[in-house]
Parts: sequence; structure tokens; C-alpha cells
Amino acid sequence: MDLKATLKKHFGYDEFRPLQEEIICDALGGRDVFVLMPTGGGKSLCFQLPALLQDGLTIVVSPLISLMKDQVDALQTSGISATFLNSTLEREDAKARWRGLHRGEYRMLYVAPERLMLETFLERALSWNIAQIAIDEAHCISEWGHDFRPEYRELKKLREHFANASVMALTATATERVRVDIIKQLQLREPHCYVASFNRPNLTYRVIPKTSAYEQLLEFIRARPNESGIVYCASRKSTDSLARNLNNDSISAKPYHAGLTSSERTKHQESFLRDDVRVVTATIAFGMGINKPNVRFVVHYDLPKNLESYYQETGRAGRDGLPSECVLLFSAGDVAKQIHFIDEKSESEARIARAQLQQMVHYAETRECRRATLLRYFGEQYSKPSCEGCDNCLAPRETFDGTIPAQKFLSCVHRVHAKSGFGFGLNHVVDVLRDADTEAIRQRGHNELSTYGIGRELKREAWQAIGRELLRLGLIECAPGRFATLTLTKVGRETLRDRTPITLTKQIEVVGRDQKARAGAIECDEMLFKQLRVLRRKLADERDVPAYVIFSDVSLRQMARNYPTTASEFRRIPGVGEQKLKDLAEPFLSAINNYLATNPRQTFKERQ
Repeated sequence: MDLKATLKKHFGYDEFRPLQEEIICDALGGRDVFVLMPTGGGKSLCFQLPALLQDGLTIVVSPLISLMKDQVDALQTSGISATFLNSTLEREDAKARWRGLHRGEYRMLYVAPERLMLETFLERALSWNIAQIAIDEAHCISEWGHDFRPEYRELKKLREHFANASVMALTATATERVRVDIIKQLQLREPHCYVASFNRPNLTYRVIPKTSAYEQLLEFIRARPNESGIVYCASRKSTDSLARNLNNDSISAKPYHAGLTSSERTKHQESFLRDDVRVVTATIAFGMGINKPNVRFVVHYDLPKNLESYYQETGRAGRDGLPSECVLLFSAGDVAKQIHFIDEKSESEARIARAQLQQMVHYAETRECRRATLLRYFGEQYSKPSCEGCDNCLAPRETFDGTIPAQKFLSCVHRVHAKSGFGFGLNHVVDVLRDADTEAIRQRGHNELSTYGIGRELKREAWQAIGRELLRLGLIECAPGRFATLTLTKVGRETLRDRTPITLTKQIEVVGRDQKARAGAIECDEMLFKQLRVLRRKLADERDVPAYVIFSDVSLRQMARNYPTTASEFRRIPGVGEQKLKDLAEPFLSAINNYLATNPRQTFKERQ
């Protein structure tokens, strides 16, 4: 069985990505498989290609009704018989699809879990020849996941109904605990588990101090006039007001959150997928399944609650492998807001939330490589000295001899503890250092301490940053619980006693756009690329599909780099399978030939 020939014929690619071939071979051998692969790693192909070669139907369980049509359109454009069943279909259309399923006309069926698990649906499905069940977004089945959905729990019954079908569970993000839970809940039988690297080399990670947030965002988007992106916010109110302000400033934007009606959400998502709007402002709380490969930036306008959702959300950028940017606007005020929400939770929930928030703040304030920090969270080591794709590696932050301010801070933590017999929070220690006249200080007699007022020379924010860095360095520790009090650690006491030199980091400065060549970049004739994008848009509108269903940006950039002028040259472009060669070669070849009639060919350096 020539897998590579099938890959080229239907999907237009010459080579598999890491792990894809092994997963496909297991699926064709009838094994259960667990796949953990980051967004953009090529998960869908792992069940789509076996579906073409197996005798029988592949059922794909997907929680995102709004995405089914686009995925099926993309498959049909590549000449693959696929369909979906969901509530958006007219009655006659749904009946026609049921008839086709009973006749065995389809290779693949996309369906939501709640519909699939209806008794009537399962009964009818028993008469189909089901070879494989693929469960996408499988982390939704686990209560330990960041996106638990109760309707996913029902999927464990699939084993009883379709004992002979192999099951493939796929997810883009899952900690060890979630992985184990997925396998248990779905009753996978001796599954082969594949865990791809979490590293996304084409993504650049940056943290920018939040000063005047809206102006910073506006300047960032204006500097990228042809690019689309997602801006994540903490509340529905801010998604709405941001979208409104961006539109007033001539940047087409739509909000996306749980407070909108289902049809409004679908409409806004559709506009984004079809490039009618450039920016979607979305709530962090709302899992937005955007299957758009050319999202060029993701901005977190507010601080995410944990690193797992941050990784998942930034992962929506650059799914096509081209360079894309992830920016977090960070302020101490956002941390305080989060702590306020956490304090309203039950004690057990709050303890977990505080630990997660601390990891998030550590990521935002670290001077280490951000990629290494993210990967470590998922249990993966990043061994290179520089990733060349985060602000800390591209422009390492300045450090300074912070021995004196650190000694002052540590000494103050020690003195307030000694005076009262227990510790106090970060803000109280900062108030003592800056000789604040608060009731808490007067009441406790902390204005009589030798450390009272010894830190007047630094601003409040600077002392808070020093306190957080000393926490990260392990010189002080923070007690769990509502009152996050500080105490010196053993190392902190020794450092204070021995006056050990301490290096601290200067606070983050605002940085401009990085001009360095990025991983995944495809140098090409930008003017031709622009023209090909216009043509792609026209063809997509005629067919009523999103632009990326016609061709990805990667395919267009390769056309604008290699200037194919004949069908055999066009066939060599990645993403050109047999069906697309037949349907789409003519308009693109004609556009490239017309362009070359009045413009010289450019030459480009070999790609690394």
C-alpha cells in the first residue's frame, strides 16, 4: 500500500510530518491510537488518510458544529467523499445525507457527540460498515482538562455499540493526568500512544508591559496591515468594546463570546474565516475552534488563568507553519484582578487556581527563554541555548546588581515576621519599605521597624517586581491560602545573613517588531503573492468556501517563489493534489503567466 502516493494524490504533499505515517499504519492495522499533537501538527490527516484506504466509514466526532462544514468542504475540494450531520441542515438535505450513508456513499462523516449518542442515531448507524471512530478534541472528556464538556462522557458507550471499530483519540493539549484519563474514559484497548513535541518553532512569544493597552493593540495591528489575528480578553464586555473601538479605527473586527446567540457566533466566525473581518476579539473562557491556518497573530489583552489555556490559545496562530506572533500584554493590575476572583472560590479550587496563576506570572516575568518555560510545563526539555523566537532570546533583558534592594526586601520580610509572629503579604511589605501611612502598619507597630521607609527611592511597581523575582529565585516563599503571606526560605535566610550578591532583572521594556528571519518563513515575490490572494478570494467566494479551502498561504507563497507556468510545474507545489490540479491549475497558471509578462522573475536564497 503506497501511503505517499495517496498523500500526494489527495492532499498534494510529498512527505509526511513527524509521527503521521506511524499513526496511519496503526490505524490501518485496526489498532486503537492516542494522539497528542500540537495545533498545526497535522492531526486531521492521521484519520483522513486511513479513511480513504479502509473498507468502510470513518466517523469523526467533533464538538464544533461551526467547523464541520469547512472541514467537509476542504475534503470535497480535494476529491474526497465526506459529509456532516448537524442542526444547521435543512430537513431535505439531512434526509439525502442519511440515504447516502445507508448506501455507503461516504468515506467520512463528521458529527457532534450529543447527536451521535442519541439512541435513534446509534440504532441507524448499526447498519453501516463503520471501520474507524476518530474523536477530535479528546481532552473535552476529562474533568482535569481545561475544556471539559459533559456530553463527551457519553462517548465511552461507543465501545458497546461498535465493538469492531478501532478508536483514535486526538488532542492538541493534555498534561499527563489528562492523557491517562482520556484513555480510561474512552476504554481504549492497548492503544499505541503518540506524543509529538509541543514546540511550535514558527511562533514568536513576547510579553509587553501593559501601559495604554488599547493604543498598544491598535499600533500593533496597524503595523500588520494585511494580517488577521485573534485578541483574547477576560470579559465579554471588553471583547464587545474592543471590537467596537477597532471598527471605529477602521480595523474590521467582530466579537466572539458565550453571550452572543449561536447564529451571531457562527456569523462572526464565518466572516473571520472568509477574511471579511481581520480581527476577532474573543473571551478567554470561550473555547473558539477556529480552523483558520493563516492566523498571523494572537494577542492576549488580559492575563490568561493558566499556562495550558495560554498554550492552547497561542496555538491558534500559524497553523500553516508560517511565522506568526504571540503577544501577551502584562500588568501587575491584571494579577490583582485574578487574585480577587480566586478569593471568591472554594478553598480547594482556589489553591489550584493560585498555583496556576503563579506559573502564568512566572512565565510573564521570567528572563529565561519563554519557549523553554512553556515546554517545561508540558514535561518537555528544550535544550538549545537560544530559541531565536522569543523576546528574551532575541533581546535578552538587562540585569543589574540587585543585592542592596534584595537585602532590603528580605530584611523587611524577616522584621515584620519577627515583630508580629507571622508573615504578611507582598503589598504590606512594599508599604513598609515605602513608609506608607496605613492603618495596618500603625496597628501592628510596623512603622517602628528599622526597615520602615528604607525603600522610598523605588516606586511601588518596582518593589512588587523585586518581590516576585525573589519568589521565583526561591529566596522567599508564599503561603497557600487566601492571605498569601511571605516568609524567608532557608536559602533566603542564608543569603540575608551572608550578604550573598543577587542579580535581578530590569523590568520589561516595550519592544518593536522583530525583523529577523523566522522559522517557517518562505521568501517570495510579495507583489505576486498579493495578486494570488485576490484570485484565491474570488474563487473561494464563487464556491462559497473559506479562502484556505482553495489553497493555504504556504501553497500561494510557493507559487510566488517558484513561478510555475505549466501543469507539471504546478503539480509540484505543496497542497496541489489531483483534484485541485484539475479544478484550479488554469486560473492560477494564467495569473502567474500574466504577471510574468510585465514583471521580471525574482530569485531567492535556498531555504534552510
